Amino acid sequence: MKKVGILGGTFNPPHLGHLIMASEALYAAELDEVRFMPNYIAPHKEVAGASATERLAMTKLAVSNHAQFKVEDLEIKNGGVSYSFDTLTKLSEREPDVEFYFIIGGDMVEGLSSWYRIDELVELVCFIGVQRPGYNAQTTYPVMMIDSPELSLSSTMLRERAATNHPLTYLVPEKVEAFIRKERLYGSQPNA
Repeated sequence: MKKVGILGGTFNPPHLGHLIMASEALYAAELDEVRFMPNYIAPHKEVAGASATERLAMTKLAVSNHAQFKVEDLEIKNGGVSYSFDTLTKLSEREPDVEFYFIIGGDMVEGLSSWYRIDELVELVCFIGVQRPGYNAQTTYPVMMIDSPELSLSSTMLRERAATNHPLTYLVPEKVEAFIRKERLYGSQPNA
């Protein structure tokens, strides 16, 4: 069976921390590919600063240089609040010959018990948890925990940097920074 990792998120904007997580999961779980899946509306956080279409475009740019990274646009196409159970059910029905792995940060592992239909979701996918500093990643659910180089980077911090025209160099892929500046996302200025 083909082994496919799914890395969901708002990707507002996508950054090197996301790419590192995906790369480490690809290697540790011996995946065939990792699909980055932007939410339309995330159930756990407010999405501000870039539209779903812009976030999808940035995500495509972010993964464009890696042959084993793809973009899954199912949640963007579906619209509405994106629940992992609903999405993974659709993906499993669409691709019954694929074994799906859901990649999450260590901060999310501790909150799995609050996820929508979590008991059914763990029957559909294998969870890969990426260790994050300051989190124990304790859960009663089955999660393959992996180590990853630590990078203290957040989309919130990157939006703030863009708004004040601070450089995003080495924090987001060059194509993503160029897109942010060209489209004046997050209050940024072109060619800053």
